[in-house]
Amino acid sequence: MSGPRLLWVARRRWQAGWPPAEEALDEPNGLLAAGGDLAPDTLIDAYRRGIFPWFSEGDPILWWTPQPRAVLRPQAFAPSRSLRRRLVRGEFAVTFDTAFDAVVAACAAPRPGASGTWITPAMAGAYGALHRLGVAHSVEAWQDGALVGGLYGVALGQVFFGESMFSRRTDASKVAFAHLVQYLLGHGGRLIDCQVGSGHLASLGAVDMPRAEFLTWLDQLARAPDPRGPWHVDDDL
Repeated sequence: MSGPRLLWVARRRWQAGWPPAEEALDEPNGLLAAGGDLAPDTLIDAYRRGIFPWFSEGDPILWWTPQPRAVLRPQAFAPSRSLRRRLVRGEFAVTFDTAFDAVVAACAAPRPGASGTWITPAMAGAYGALHRLGVAHSVEAWQDGALVGGLYGVALGQVFFGESMFSRRTDASKVAFAHLVQYLLGHGGRLIDCQVGSGHLASLGAVDMPRAEFLTWLDQLARAPDPRGPWHVDDDL
């Protein structure tokens, strides 16, 4: 008896469309397809269907839709007492879409205990192209004029698909995340896709959602008008 087969994507998307999420592998969790490209229209179409790329340098492009899906509703954001104090003190200056490439580069930098990064030059270039289209956004945390934390992701409809975050000072990325949540609350954002859960994300209020339920939400929320264009800090925490 043969095991599950992984669909290979021809150049761009194949004529039959993306395979159903139910065909994703259980191990590794959520691997759906391989190949294809990272063109903006390919990425946008994938995200609308709950699919995202994740692969290492030298590997083919791998497409994922894990089960369950880690998500955070902006209203459920749960900052710790220490984070609330940092926000009140205003320890970091926060901006949006001011240093997108620098944020991606910082997220791609080697981390303690890690041998490499999934944010390859090809991935960085692909998200840079989305940023120039007003689809990908960054949040930057600054201290004494230096970039010390931040995050980036993709905004489609009423969903923000988080990709990565970094921190060079305690809680800098969490402060950036808090400002992201505030922005989404003020601009119709209803769901943050965190992809795969972790203790760090759970501490911010993320929960696991069954993939089928996530895709049902996504079918509605990601088809709302896209909030394209640069973001600006216009709400105080």
